[in-house]
Amino acid sequence: MIVVDTEFTRLDFNKGGLWQIGALDLENPENTFLEEAGLDDEDEIEEAALDVVGKTEEELRDKKRQSQKELLEHFFKWAESTKIKNLICQGPQWDFGILLSKSHKYGLNFPFHHRCFDLHSVAQTKHMEIKGKLIIDKDHSDMGLNNILKFCGMEDPRRRIGRNREIIQEGSPHNALEDCKLEAECFSRLIYGKNLLPEFVKFKIPECLQK
Repeated sequence: MIVVDTEFTRLDFNKGGLWQIGALDLENPENTFLEEAGLDDEDEIEEAALDVVGKTEEELRDKKRQSQKELLEHFFKWAESTKIKNLICQGPQWDFGILLSKSHKYGLNFPFHHRCFDLHSVAQTKHMEIKGKLIIDKDHSDMGLNNILKFCGMEDPRRRIGRNREIIQEGSPHNALEDCKLEAECFSRLIYGKNLLPEFVKFKIPECLQK
C-alpha cells in the first residue's frame, strides 16, 4: 500500500496546481518518493496554501521547475515497484482526487485502484471502539491529522494555520513526505498496534492501541 500526500495551491484543485508529491511504501517504508513541480500559467493560488508550506508564488511559478506532467510520470514510475496499488491518504478526496484530475488533464493513465484507505475514518472508527465516541467539533468531524497524532501518542511538529490565516501553532512548514511519514506511523499504530518508522520509536504507543 502507498501512503501518499500532496501539496497544491487551491482547495478547488481543478483551478489550482499540484506542486509536490510525497509517498511511502508501507510494506517497505525505506522506499519513499518526493518531488516538486512548477505551476501552469492558469493555475490559481490561495495565500493560505503558501502560508502552510512556507513558499512564495515566485518559487512555485519558477520555469526551471519540472512540469506537473513530469512529476506525475515520475511518481507513477516509482509506484510500479510497490506490491499493493491502494493509496492510504488523510482525506482521499484531496490526494486521490487531485492525482486523478491532473492525470486526466495531462492525458496520463492512472495506475491506482479506486479504493483508498482513509486515515481519518480509520482513526474515528478506532476512537469509537476504544472511547465510545467520535471526535466532533460542532457540526463536523475533528479527527484531523493533529488529533490523530495525539490519539496515537505522538506530537505534531508542523505549522498550523487558521481559517483567517492566523498561526495556531508554530512549527515546520508542511512537506508531503514528512506528512506521509506521520500518516504511515499512525496507520501502523491504529491497524497493527506497532511502530513503523525508527524516528518515532521515542513516542510510546498508547496501551489502548497495543496488540
